[in-house]
Amino acid sequence: MYLTRLGGLLAAYQRRDPAARSKLEIFLLYPGVHALLWHRVAHWLYLHRRYFLARWISQHARKKTGIEIHPGAAIGRRLVIDHGMGIVIGETAKIGDDCLLYQGVTLGGTGKDQGKRHPTLGNNVMVGSGARVLGPFKVGDNARIAAGAVVLSEVPPGSTAVGVPARIVRVNGCPVYYADDVDQISVRDPVREELERLARQVEALERSMGEPHQRRPA
Repeated sequence: MYLTRLGGLLAAYQRRDPAARSKLEIFLLYPGVHALLWHRVAHWLYLHRRYFLARWISQHARKKTGIEIHPGAAIGRRLVIDHGMGIVIGETAKIGDDCLLYQGVTLGGTGKDQGKRHPTLGNNVMVGSGARVLGPFKVGDNARIAAGAVVLSEVPPGSTAVGVPARIVRVNGCPVYYADDVDQISVRDPVREELERLARQVEALERSMGEPHQRRPA
């Protein structure tokens, strides 16, 4: 069973990472695979109340891979960690099958909750690089979280969440429109808009200065 699960994990990396050339390369060189293998051991020890040894293994894995997974976290099958540096997964986090995490992702708590403090990801969830998912809520199956998003509340299945704080912009591929009729996908960065407005003003000023002055009629 262990070899079957390992084979499924390596195959998942091959499907999701176009740079992966072989299962042997993935097994030997990919830190995400190493972090998960260490976590399996640490999680078993954690469940059997060998807390100190479990934490020692998880911290050793963090030093080796740059990926910090608390031994209490429950992780499903075929999780792909792409690059992985800076990923943090909290103690009560739960991750379903066939999920994809990019570098810099945090599955953390808000510091206000007790007991269940970290998020639960359903199956086939993608979390983009640098995203923060904070709190004891559910991210539904097939959801997508954009890079850099800060998610503080539940994400329905099949949804796409973007922004800080995150807002749902698509559900099952269809755009979401809110009461203020704002399409979050089409809205441009306000800083960029202001810079473009200033650039247009400068361009208009340069044109006016370059034109010859017309003589006033006598």
